[in-house]
Amino acid sequence: MGKNLENAKIIRNDPDAHYNCAQAVLCAFAEDCGITKEQACGIGANFGNGMKMAATCGAVTGGLMVLGMMGIDDAPTVGAFLRTIRENHEGYLDCGDLLRINKEKGGKRKPHCDGMVYEATELVEKIIAERKA
Repeated sequence: MGKNLENAKIIRNDPDAHYNCAQAVLCAFAEDCGITKEQACGIGANFGNGMKMAATCGAVTGGLMVLGMMGIDDAPTVGAFLRTIRENHEGYLDCGDLLRINKEKGGKRKPHCDGMVYEATELVEKIIAERKA
């Protein structure tokens, strides 16, 4: 497990604060991106719950923001990131659809969202590591 995934797990399980999915991904990489945790929280504030309108999952948008801050913005890499998440979730990227499918399967919201944060974080870690290799 990479340090960013460890950070994401600590963030998502902090009983004293609530971080939306975008904030959790961003905060997990804040130091690597050269920003503070507070700045990451501010940047991600309006991206939780699918940009507050059940659109693209906050974990996905958080991952995209981290990739951009790390200078990774080429279409093939970003496309592979999105495609991997889509393939893992029946073709969906939108928060509303992901939550609906999870609920239909009997899942609870927090474990689902935690899983999305961890998945996006792991994918971003992998992409960054591949770039450094």
